[in-house]
Amino acid sequence: MPQIQLSFHPKLLESLKHYKAADFWGDLSAGITVGFVALPLAMAFAIASGLKPEAGIYTAIVAGFCVSAFGGSKVQIGGPAGAFIVIVYGIVAKYGVDGLIISTILSGVLLFAMGVFKFGTLVRFVPVAIVTGFTNGIAVLILLSQVKDLLGLKIDNLPSDFFPKTASLIEHLPTVSVETTLLSFASAAVVFGWPVITKKTGLAILQRIPGSIVALALGTVAVTVFKLPVETIGTRFGGIPGSLPHPVFPHIDLKTIHGLMQPTITIALLGAIESLLCARVADGLIGDRHDPNQELMGQGIANIASPLFGGYTATGTIARTVTNIRTGARTPVAGIIHALTLLIIVLVAAPLAKNVPLATLGAILVFVAYNMGEWHEFLRLRHFSNNYRAILLTTFVLTVVVDLTVAVEVGLVLSCFFFITRISSLTRLEPVPEVEAVGAVKLGGDVEAYRLYGSLFFGAVHKLEELIDPGRPVPKVLILSLTNLLNMDTSGLEALENVYETLKKKGCRLLIAGANAQPLSLMQRSGFVREFGEENMFENTAKALDFVGENLLRKS
Repeated sequence: MPQIQLSFHPKLLESLKHYKAADFWGDLSAGITVGFVALPLAMAFAIASGLKPEAGIYTAIVAGFCVSAFGGSKVQIGGPAGAFIVIVYGIVAKYGVDGLIISTILSGVLLFAMGVFKFGTLVRFVPVAIVTGFTNGIAVLILLSQVKDLLGLKIDNLPSDFFPKTASLIEHLPTVSVETTLLSFASAAVVFGWPVITKKTGLAILQRIPGSIVALALGTVAVTVFKLPVETIGTRFGGIPGSLPHPVFPHIDLKTIHGLMQPTITIALLGAIESLLCARVADGLIGDRHDPNQELMGQGIANIASPLFGGYTATGTIARTVTNIRTGARTPVAGIIHALTLLIIVLVAAPLAKNVPLATLGAILVFVAYNMGEWHEFLRLRHFSNNYRAILLTTFVLTVVVDLTVAVEVGLVLSCFFFITRISSLTRLEPVPEVEAVGAVKLGGDVEAYRLYGSLFFGAVHKLEELIDPGRPVPKVLILSLTNLLNMDTSGLEALENVYETLKKKGCRLLIAGANAQPLSLMQRSGFVREFGEENMFENTAKALDFVGENLLRKS
């Protein structure tokens, strides 16, 4: 049972103890840069999730502040993430915005509890094949979700499920807008080509400006100057409010909680995985070590606070965190400045967002999805085992065509099944060679000795049951060496007890040699040693053979 973490030590407090002016200037530069990077992404993520663009900005402000102020990483940037687009869109479609708000708050409570009970390290046990599978699946779904805005299709309500969504997109292809499509391709060319352009020019100032901001500015200018007949934030949403909303507390009852448990757990688990993976990436870049449990508590606070101020689900974001590091961030103060930068933009420049084209935001999301997916892993599959391929491809396909929750559940079941099969195959029972016999003891007649290798658990108990096969003769003495047995579970213990009882009824004496700490502890705690008799337990096989030669064989 995990111990409760009574302490609450955000990285911010630790960083402020030795904070210097040089740290502030680095954090200020990074925070402002990341704030501008986060602006188009926050709006794009929110729109793709079926929400208003300001929901993404509010999430980046409130959650971004909370993650930096209360989290366990020095440079992690929190906010809306592409990984949640599919989940949030499905929740909004099924339960409405109120359902999303409640799910997000409950997931925040769950995340905070995971941190308190020190579950931060357990998230690392999720197999990499599952993480890769659902990450690539989500990237595909993001790409699919942007087809409508990229082509300007006239679809009032785009379904959330894969097959109905695909059918709807194909059905409405004749409604494609030439102007929107050209703007989408032009925006995508800017976003994808900007890093190449800045690299060739070699100008440091250009390299600090993200391609998404350039595309957003150029797209907005094109719509404003040339009066392009494309859909914008203004035409669809009426613009963005110029202030933060007042906190709103939703009504929560037990019936509502029961219906939202599955999406709540999905948000919490994905948020935990995403944030801790991001924190580990950040550790490698700055040479620091994050506190996973404190990070989960910080993420929990962020997801509780965000929906109260018009936001939604948030987590750690790798792209913005890496940008934060590369532009000079040294402490969580940079993340707080990033949130304040977004707040100032909302207060000052909200009216300018009316002409932001949705086609450009869609192109930015295509860039995000492309970078999110680990596409090279598909090419590397031929180098891995069939088990790895099955887990990754199953998780990927189920994420795309069914549901992320189902995909992860099936992926975990497959991982457990293959793990059990693999460990079971490593467990083996082998006879002790005759050359190890001592004195007058001859193995193979009245005395037999076996070694058990690996792990004696529920998936491998049949290996031990070979000793009581009705078709084989029973010796007078059977020595079972457990020196190479790493561990044993209660099913293995039950199998051992069954072997002992069966051999005893047939007149065979069982001796156990060299039991390691874990199997021996289980045998003692269960009372097996007391019933079996400590006189039948030996330090190693050699001493058991000595005992047989000096006592049992001499008497017979």
